[in-house]
Amino acid sequence: MEERKSQEVILRGIGGSPGICIGKAYLVDKEGVDVVKKYIVSEESLSAEVGRFKTAVKKAGEALRRIIDDTPEEFRQHVQILETHVVVLEDKMLYDRTIDMIEKERINAEWALKKVVSLVKPKFENMSDDYLKQRAEDITHVSNRIMENLVGADPVDIARIDKRVILVARELSPEETSQIKLERIKGFVANRGGRDSHTGIIARTLEIPAVLGVGNATLKIKNDDIIIVDGKAGTVVVNPTEQTLLETEERRERYEMKKALVARKSHLPARSKDGIRISVMGNIELPEEVVSVLDHGGDGIGLYRTEFQYLSRPNLPSEEMLFENYKDVIDVMGKRPVTIRTLDINGDKTVNYIRDNQERNPALGLRAIRYCLKKPEIFKTQLRAILRAAAYGNVRILIPMISGVEEVEQAVQLLDEAAQHLEQQGIAHNRNVPVGIMIEVPSAVITADILAEKVDFFSIGTNDLIQYTLAIDRGNRHVAHLYQPLHPAILRMIKQTCEVARTAGIKTYMCGEMAGEPLYAPILLGLGVDELSTNPQTIPQVKDAIRSIDTTDVGDFMDAVMRQTTPDAVEALVAEKYGAVDEKDDHLKQEH
Repeated sequence: MEERKSQEVILRGIGGSPGICIGKAYLVDKEGVDVVKKYIVSEESLSAEVGRFKTAVKKAGEALRRIIDDTPEEFRQHVQILETHVVVLEDKMLYDRTIDMIEKERINAEWALKKVVSLVKPKFENMSDDYLKQRAEDITHVSNRIMENLVGADPVDIARIDKRVILVARELSPEETSQIKLERIKGFVANRGGRDSHTGIIARTLEIPAVLGVGNATLKIKNDDIIIVDGKAGTVVVNPTEQTLLETEERRERYEMKKALVARKSHLPARSKDGIRISVMGNIELPEEVVSVLDHGGDGIGLYRTEFQYLSRPNLPSEEMLFENYKDVIDVMGKRPVTIRTLDINGDKTVNYIRDNQERNPALGLRAIRYCLKKPEIFKTQLRAILRAAAYGNVRILIPMISGVEEVEQAVQLLDEAAQHLEQQGIAHNRNVPVGIMIEVPSAVITADILAEKVDFFSIGTNDLIQYTLAIDRGNRHVAHLYQPLHPAILRMIKQTCEVARTAGIKTYMCGEMAGEPLYAPILLGLGVDELSTNPQTIPQVKDAIRSIDTTDVGDFMDAVMRQTTPDAVEALVAEKYGAVDEKDDHLKQEH
């Protein structure tokens, strides 16, 4: 989307990493990789064409390994992302199918690769889970590396940029992002990508502003244009007026001061003004991210996504490998809780990286607990690894995508069988771990009273709950604006879940993105959420917001909130009562 204000242009995208920066644009041009032509290869030249493709793959692998070896310390936690790309390079769904297409259709390697990618990518893009959907980017980045070698294009060398700039690109791969030198790159803008992409994850790790999914940034921005990147609002201002520059610089200074102040207090407890202690945990997907949770003052791990250990390899991980990964996290966290979510993945992709049999509607298909119950041996391997790791710390098991009580009963039965097997083998483990379920399907909210009798805690996954309740695919730009966490239906669902849990004597946690928005903290506490979990970089802001709330006067406020009929009305009520509790302003401290 684009807006005009005198000579300045405002481009809108997705906030990939919060923060504000002002500087000159540096365009990263990769158009040559996209412009490939088809031609027929003669019979006698086919083996040479296949050889050319294999050489391009080999060179791409060697380049990736060099980047891995040279990765600076601040990126070591994301080396596994780059190692995944090395695996994808030779995955049969990409490598073997491209060779097969060259030979059968007698076409050049560039066109065969492009055609295979066009068949493979939609299988990820059509998935409902944001994390899995973003894995389509891995396919794109890997194929681009191969294509650069095939067409003779010079790869982007971000490490050699020798001036302070803001990167602007159609797409930035994790390899390119990992070469960023913080003293050179102020932030970046990309036509493609989303908040859950690896690029977004790395940007948040580096804590530099990023706006992704802009669509036309590389067409609207020229080299050396002065631009403003606001990673919180998801906006890019091109050729800003003097007035806009002055206002933005003041806002940037306020943001940095607030960020520094909040960071200094990040290790203090999140205790409300009336003394109520709320745990603020971290969400992780890689074992290495546990350090970031501690650095940002996290009270534990509220969501450990385990899918990456399956997606980052060409075959199923062993029980021993899973156990070591889980134990690594538990050892670092000590006595703090570690909530391990069981496999939330679609179909046989765990073995072949990408499924051969694409479901018509994967959002409503064989995913998460449905897949695990259909593949009990795969599920039990993971459960055994979790139970073994639980002998070394404070572990909670979280089961995703529960829609009815039968799924809980079957999952617990498999957990018991895994424990019995370990007992028979004399292997150290701990079966006495809390077992909870994700509340992310409307039927789980409606039957929460039944489910509460079977589990030790609820964890609300707002990302999916909002999408399923409002029938919104937030990755679809035509309806993404309807994805509204403060929709009255969502607030009522959260309220109902918390009330049922309280009656049953169990806790309600929240690990969806809604938990990481400081603006929502007063509402979530008022609704009765007992614990929040968010990405590590957001933990200090959420804790700071909680410290500014007095829960003794939240009752009347929540009565008013629940009477509102639109999300905008709810947000206005929060602003009126508490001021801006996120980093945009400091009214909250002034009012209270």
